Amino acid sequence: MASHLDLEEQEQLADLKHFWNKYGNLITWVAIVVFGAIGAWNGWTWWQNRQGAQASALHAELERAAQAGEVDRVQRALQDLREQYGSTTYAQQGSLLAAQTLAQAGKPDDAQAALRWVTDKGGDAGYQAVARLRLAGLLADTKKYDEALALLTGKLPMEFAGLAADRRGDILQLQGKKPEALAAYREALTGLDDRADYRRLVEVKLAALGGEPPASASSAGGASR
Repeated sequence: MASHLDLEEQEQLADLKHFWNKYGNLITWVAIVVFGAIGAWNGWTWWQNRQGAQASALHAELERAAQAGEVDRVQRALQDLREQYGSTTYAQQGSLLAAQTLAQAGKPDDAQAALRWVTDKGGDAGYQAVARLRLAGLLADTKKYDEALALLTGKLPMEFAGLAADRRGDILQLQGKKPEALAAYREALTGLDDRADYRRLVEVKLAALGGEPPASASSAGGASR
């Protein structure tokens, strides 16, 4: 009986050796790839979390500097944020905040540069759209109307279409192009939600130029009354 079991064990061992000789290298490499991928994923996740935490801390520093009106400190924090964590959303948010602070501090060129960084290198279409709208406004303040309009004619996310048309209307009005401004304001109204408070301001601009709101907007207003 014992010898019979020994023979079975020997046969199993022989089968196992044969199997391993045939597939052992493949199994080993598959295991290396699988565990290597798991290790790489865990490492990447750890690095992403670490990057996010450090970027968040720098953004918080920038916010504190902006609230205190310390322009030099804002610029230093922004530079560090973009150089070290330029791929994060914190860098885009920080650039928008810094641009606002710099514009209020009478540094329009630096504010424009901060916004251009977002439009050129930002990875989020929404932040890029906000930057383009604000940059167009700063350019219009310095009478660079054509450059401002060019920013607003490019492709923007649908939810920003109404705001972009409104900004075009403002710039066209500054240029003395009343018919074009009226058309832009009407386009803005069609692109803004009927419940949006901002559309009241656009209606005021349109009325100030002697224009009527689009038929859809006026009919909606009549229905609400």
